[in-house]
Amino acid sequence: MIRKWWAAVVAWLRRRSLKPLGARGEEVAARYLKRLGYRIVARGSRSGSGEIDLVAVDGRTVVFIEVKTRESAETGHPAEAVDAVKQRRLSQAAMAFLQHHGLMECPARFDVVAVTWPSDQRQPRIEHFRNAFDAFGQ
Repeated sequence: MIRKWWAAVVAWLRRRSLKPLGARGEEVAARYLKRLGYRIVARGSRSGSGEIDLVAVDGRTVVFIEVKTRESAETGHPAEAVDAVKQRRLSQAAMAFLQHHGLMECPARFDVVAVTWPSDQRQPRIEHFRNAFDAFGQ
C-alpha cells in the first residue's frame, strides 16, 4: 500500500516539475553522451528547417542528435518517432548548421537517443543509436 502511494506521489511530483519530460530527457541524454566522451557544442539549434536537439563532437565527427523521450513504450518505441519526415527535416537543419558554422568539410552523422522514463522511476532507460540514419538528399 505504501509503495503504491509513494509511486503516485513521485508521479505527481514529476508531472509538476518545472521541466517537461522532453527537456528532462534531453538533459539526461546530454549527460549520458558526455560520459561517453562527446562534447556537446549546441542545444536546441534552430534553423528554418527545424530544430536539432543536441549537436556534439565525437572525435572529429559532428554528431546531430535527436532525443525522443516517452513515459512508456505503449505508443511505440521512442526512436520510432524519428520517421522519414523527421529525418528529412533533421537533414536540412544539419546542413544549415554545417554551412552556418563553416563545417561542410567535416564528417557528420545522425544519432538518436531514446529515453524511456516511467513516472514511477527515478532513473530513465537510455538507448543510443549511433549512425541511426543517413542524411536525406545525399
